[in-house]
Amino acid sequence: MAMTASDARYAYLGPEGTFTEAALRSVPEAGGAVLVPEPTVPAAIDAVRRGDADGAMVPLENSVEGTVNSTLDELAGGEPLLITAEVLLPVTLTLLARPGTRRDDVKRVITHPHAYAQCRGWLARHLPGAEVSTATSTAAAAFAVAEEGSTYDAAIAAPIAAERYALVTLADGIGDRDGAVTRFVLLRRPGPLPEPTGADRTSVVAFIADDHPGALLEILSEFAVRGVNLTRIESRPTGERLGRYCFSIDCEGHVADARVGEAIMGLRRICADVRFLGSFPRADGAAPRIRPGTRDVDFATAEGWLARIRRGRV
Repeated sequence: MAMTASDARYAYLGPEGTFTEAALRSVPEAGGAVLVPEPTVPAAIDAVRRGDADGAMVPLENSVEGTVNSTLDELAGGEPLLITAEVLLPVTLTLLARPGTRRDDVKRVITHPHAYAQCRGWLARHLPGAEVSTATSTAAAAFAVAEEGSTYDAAIAAPIAAERYALVTLADGIGDRDGAVTRFVLLRRPGPLPEPTGADRTSVVAFIADDHPGALLEILSEFAVRGVNLTRIESRPTGERLGRYCFSIDCEGHVADARVGEAIMGLRRICADVRFLGSFPRADGAAPRIRPGTRDVDFATAEGWLARIRRGRV
């Protein structure tokens, strides 16, 4: 029997009221599905690997604070999963407290480290003496403030958390920079890839074979010579020993595109291992600028020319 939307279960970084929940609710797959909050990113991902969830929404990077390392590390190791969709969510942060609390009463604040990084300036100006503690998520911070007997006076969290945890807003829009955005990804177990749309992104993790001069240049060259633009590249320790790194890479295009497929094949030849993390539609809909000589037809024409030479038809 085919699974219906009501049968589907999707995990996300919880508890209820996180930006991750908002990101998950924005994708069609979540409509009518059971949404399951998990305490950490690894827990949400493990729910998919165990088969307890059909997918998981997790944060990958923030325009102010950068990459969520726990997500990168989970994707680089363990049972392989695929990214099938991404969501770009504007981040609006609010200062929440229990009813009756005034801003002058706030001495202890709790929030997620990424949210704190986006509000340091505001806190320094408006609550210079406040002590800041961190939580596993902004919603967990709101929950900690709402708990009976809490020692925290206020939380920095998403506006949705005010209603979820019966808190009041002491200040809104407290981020230091306008236009902050967090990128979330939807993970599933391996299966058919989303069809190419012409505005796609492909993610891989490349493990270098040995540490030598030019190792990173060799990886970059596989993309550059085929006209594939990178949208993100970061190094992460493999955990094997000090100085051993892998590279987490996002590039424009779909693995079905000749230029992207050949670039990944090139990586596989020169790297100890390459983990394919998926090809999926870009949330911003931005199509790549394809350089002359790197269209699919250009690769097919060159392949046909080489085949004729090998048959002796110069």
